[in-house]
Amino acid sequence: MEPLFDVAVIGGGSAGFAAARTAAAMGARTALVEGAERLGGLCILAGCMPTKALLEASRRWHTIREADQFGLQTQPVRADFPAIMARTHRLVSEFAADRQKELTQGGFQLIRAHASFLDPHQVALAYPDGQKSILRAKTFVIAAGSRISHPPLPELAEIGFWDSNTVLRQTELPQSLIVLGGGPVAVEYAQFFGRLGVGVRLVQRGPRILKRFDSDLALVLEEAFRDEGIELFTNASLVSAGRSGKEKRLRLVQHGAVHELVAEEIFLATGRTPAREGLHLPAAGIECREKAPVVDLQMRTSVPHLFAAGDFAGIEEVVHIAVLQGEVAGENAARLALGRGAPFRQMDYRLTMEIVFTEPEVARLGLTEAAAHQSGRPVLVARYPFADHGKALLKGATRGFVKLLAEPQRGELLGAGIAGPEASELIHELVALLSVHATAEDLYRLPHYHPTLSEILTYPAEEIARRVAASPQILPPSPHPRPSTP
Repeated sequence: MEPLFDVAVIGGGSAGFAAARTAAAMGARTALVEGAERLGGLCILAGCMPTKALLEASRRWHTIREADQFGLQTQPVRADFPAIMARTHRLVSEFAADRQKELTQGGFQLIRAHASFLDPHQVALAYPDGQKSILRAKTFVIAAGSRISHPPLPELAEIGFWDSNTVLRQTELPQSLIVLGGGPVAVEYAQFFGRLGVGVRLVQRGPRILKRFDSDLALVLEEAFRDEGIELFTNASLVSAGRSGKEKRLRLVQHGAVHELVAEEIFLATGRTPAREGLHLPAAGIECREKAPVVDLQMRTSVPHLFAAGDFAGIEEVVHIAVLQGEVAGENAARLALGRGAPFRQMDYRLTMEIVFTEPEVARLGLTEAAAHQSGRPVLVARYPFADHGKALLKGATRGFVKLLAEPQRGELLGAGIAGPEASELIHELVALLSVHATAEDLYRLPHYHPTLSEILTYPAEEIARRVAASPQILPPSPHPRPSTP
């Protein structure tokens, strides 16, 4: 039987929407299947957007409390938690409405149903009203997203806990909170609640928070947390959990010592896993490694006409990568379905970045120092502290530093890390430079207005440029030749 669609996308989050939009723009008959009750995807409904709205509220509250440092006297200010949550929900609803409009007017067919594979070319659809049908397509893009990982202790399910979904339903602040995890979600919510007066303890299994970042960047945030009264338990192993009246108790072992923590609530932020349940991937013949499907740089799975993207692919759980993966998968699926053949588009993870929106913010881009050392790759590294930078001093935001990594021969920029004010914005100048294979000297010689935070990037760039110039060497031809100027 002739397939009804050229490309069928499973999942309507950031990756799925990008895939469907891209495939439809190429002229492919495209369907997007989404079984969730509410349209929008993780980022809009329970991830990036609501957390940033909450963090903005706590940041302003913290700024008001520190106003006396700038000679400003304020009246007593209180945090209205229900009002903070109401603003967050209002913004999320607006974002979700915009996405729903995009999904219904995107040039593809939106199908509200759950999908499960029957074989590599067709899926069974189960609709909310109980009806069922079969959808056939030449190619599929699976962008089913992720779900919250199961709790590390079975007892946690018995005594109850918050997670990134249920926390948004709360209307009252707890007096105390234990946060389990050390990734972006854990640290962002830890600071949000801590700044609103909640006693926060953060428990992390590894030796430090933010394990995907270089340790020097993570330590800046750990220091800030301790100064704000957030208690950290790293290298901690959970032993048991229980309840005593209204209090929840958590027993852990740290460096051989047993600790019992007591709090009104527990927040679980120990990670997410690809949402494979119900898809019946074995029927499609897709090979999985650990929890995620095996994909190549074209976002193909082990079955050549089946692609995967976003959190479901299990590579980088950040939205800009999900969108790029969705575009690559959607284009390649459409190209295959329409018989256009090569060249197929490939992912380039060289510009991968990750940002944590705490205060100070923490950002990483490209090659990390730890990865360079682990692979034995020689790099030049230079740092410069915000405590010695004019604009940072004026802002009263002197915690942290910027760091650049470059290859030793030409000084080509390979990576960067920032812990400090506006790191989320500063990192994007470096994204542009890395995208064109710029050198540290290119950055150093770029004009920067004074006084601005972005000036600080030129200082480690100058150091690297001088070290490259001072090292006599015979340079090979540039692998990325620049066009000559007339």
